[in-house]
Amino acid sequence: MSKFLLYQQDGPVVTLTMNQPDIRNVLTGNTAVAEFVEACARITSDRTVKVLIITGAGSAFSAGGNVKDMRRFFEDDIAPAAIREEYRQGIQRIPLALYNLDVPTIAAVNGAAIGAGCDLACMCDIRIASENAKFAESFVKVGIVAGDGGAWLLPRVVGMSKAAEMSFTGDAIDADEALACGLVSRVVPTDKLMDEARALAGRIARNPGPTMRMTKRLLREGQHTKLDTLLEMSAGYQALAHKTPQHKEAVMAFVEKRKPVFTDD
Repeated sequence: MSKFLLYQQDGPVVTLTMNQPDIRNVLTGNTAVAEFVEACARITSDRTVKVLIITGAGSAFSAGGNVKDMRRFFEDDIAPAAIREEYRQGIQRIPLALYNLDVPTIAAVNGAAIGAGCDLACMCDIRIASENAKFAESFVKVGIVAGDGGAWLLPRVVGMSKAAEMSFTGDAIDADEALACGLVSRVVPTDKLMDEARALAGRIARNPGPTMRMTKRLLREGQHTKLDTLLEMSAGYQALAHKTPQHKEAVMAFVEKRKPVFTDD
């Protein structure tokens, strides 16, 4: 089987393309987990990376879990405890690696994002969709729950009521409905998806890397911490930000009425 992820870097922007279109870029029963974890570690160790784009090859973004592969769980010699551990050491490593990346992440959803594929999109900071995209939190339709953290991820993106509707029905929604409920921030023509994603990544990458990483961390922490705790964290980060050369360059450029020139971070 071919390598699951294509890793491409253009300056400060990395694009990860799920590249098994023949099986609709499923995330289990292959090397997807290990490759996502490895790619996230690579990005974390490369301070020149400022933005990550994730997309899929072919007609699907990702069909989620490999349903055919789940038949092996029917065997009597596979205990529930073993299945639980397989999830812990398997697909659950993707949200832990991807959601906690310091650099901003963009899901460029080119087609169907089903089950864990929908949750993968929710692990990213920003989601843009092609007109052909559709989304489904469809686990219930195959008699399972979201084992990849979808019950935590989806309500934070679309709110509890919409997340409950999607989770309890398992029904798919199209790109326009995804836009209406806030699952994506924009819908673009299919042939313009990657151009739009790269343009957005470029606008993000023009900003100072250290500040962006701290900004993302504050946004993440703000989802679950108390206000006073976040204010303390913000004060500490701000003290660090004031001492960065990028901040000094931005202030001096403002004073001197010129565009700032940021050095590599």
